Amino acid sequence: MVSNTVKRVAAINDMSGFSRCSLTVAMPIISAMGLHCCPLPTAILSNNTEHEEFFFDDYTDKMQLYASYWRDLKIKFDCIYTGFLGSEKQIDIVKSFIADFKTDKNIILIDPVMADNGKIYSTYNAKMCEKMKALTAVADVITPNVTEACILSGTEYKGENISLKNAEMMGRKIVSHGAKTVVITGIREDDNVVNFICKKDFCDFVKIKAAPVYYSGTGDVFASVLCGALTNGKDITQSVKISSDFVEKCVLYSKKCGIYPNEGVGFEKFLGDLVNTIEKE
Repeated sequence: MVSNTVKRVAAINDMSGFSRCSLTVAMPIISAMGLHCCPLPTAILSNNTEHEEFFFDDYTDKMQLYASYWRDLKIKFDCIYTGFLGSEKQIDIVKSFIADFKTDKNIILIDPVMADNGKIYSTYNAKMCEKMKALTAVADVITPNVTEACILSGTEYKGENISLKNAEMMGRKIVSHGAKTVVITGIREDDNVVNFICKKDFCDFVKIKAAPVYYSGTGDVFASVLCGALTNGKDITQSVKISSDFVEKCVLYSKKCGIYPNEGVGFEKFLGDLVNTIEKE
């Protein structure tokens, strides 16, 4: 058995060589927060899919063999964190991975990336959405945006500016399906964005200023910081606040520097802030 002196995160996501998203965001952020980030790639891309053209190498058929070596090593993970999954088979593989590596102590964090702005992504279909819904039922924490929360709760999408009352209603429906905690991200409220937290017996929210520009990959940044904070023992409200504040800071800096939106937010300058945040008692 491999020793476990530093907490470990299994990060299941794709890898884009250019553009700050998925594993190229998760690995540095989780590492900066004092954790051992262990990537399981779902695909390799030259750059993210916000660009018109990109190289894509599907890793689906290699994922189970890859994970089998971790199983043989008897590796224990303190958190299993999943992002974009590109096929029904990948969702099934991840569900099996969780069954193999789940313990009574680790955290299962699922970012159910499948839709935005009222529409499912072109790579998704209704059956995949149902499979993702089943996958989220085994999670400790999930981070859907408003559109994804509508899908998971069976609620009609009417825009990003839902009321907190409706957010709570959707959150409680999702929790009733199995997920222990739901964080609905990106709710618009005038010039603010609200990230709403819902558990069976608890609701809360964190509010930040709305981004002046859309940057790709901000959801990955948010979920990665959330993963790091939760794995380090922060409670859910503290973790959402740390994640929200970090994203806000990165977006404002990126706009100031003129970073191209499809390149993602410039988070590197602020990794030290995450170290300091986690070290605070």
